[in-house]
Amino acid sequence: MKQDLQRIFLAMMLPLFLIFILYIIKVLEVGMDWDFSRLGVYPRETRGVFGIFAHPLIHSNFAHLFANTIPLFFLSWCLFYFYRGIAPYIFFIIWIGCGAFTFLIGKPGWHIGASGIIYGLAFFLFFSGLLRKYIPLIAISLLVTFLYGGLVWQMFPYFTPANTSWEGHLSGAIMGTLCAMAFMKYGPQKPEPFENEEEEDDEVTDESPESNPQTHQPNDQNENEVNASATSPTAT
Repeated sequence: MKQDLQRIFLAMMLPLFLIFILYIIKVLEVGMDWDFSRLGVYPRETRGVFGIFAHPLIHSNFAHLFANTIPLFFLSWCLFYFYRGIAPYIFFIIWIGCGAFTFLIGKPGWHIGASGIIYGLAFFLFFSGLLRKYIPLIAISLLVTFLYGGLVWQMFPYFTPANTSWEGHLSGAIMGTLCAMAFMKYGPQKPEPFENEEEEDDEVTDESPESNPQTHQPNDQNENEVNASATSPTAT
């Protein structure tokens, strides 16, 4: 029980730290009357390259940040709790890959916000559980579907408001799906089925007296063997 609680709290550390950084950045931006939007991705232009790395840290306003806070925390916690061995790699790849795809396919303008990471985490958790066929992870897949299944509509321009980056959402979904397939053989796996006990019983050697005829030699023969061995030299 103590170990489980420790794992739960350890899985919270990075998500909480990231969210803390997001709020510090937003408070500084508003308090100092700065504009960090130019730290986002601007597709296919040199000035937007840095945004591949920085765009998840920047949000247009507090409402935008509030909307991303809970899903970012929950999905990140699920990743680091259930996939703790590979979670840092998955998170980093989704972060960078989402920005890179947005840079390639995005419409002109500054693309900011952590929504792409949220989509990447959601799609990774969904497809990874199904591909691994491991019941606890499948349960997480179903939970993600129940909580965030509606996100899928925000990946298409027809259902997305004009000021929302559907390209960033789609990029995150693509990266999450690719990570689920690429890391399918790594991290938690479905346990191997138990071996058939009957096969083990068949391998047991029968040591009953009837199966070993050498133990029923005449006493005279045994005595002769003892006398013969007494006169022979000892091998070392």
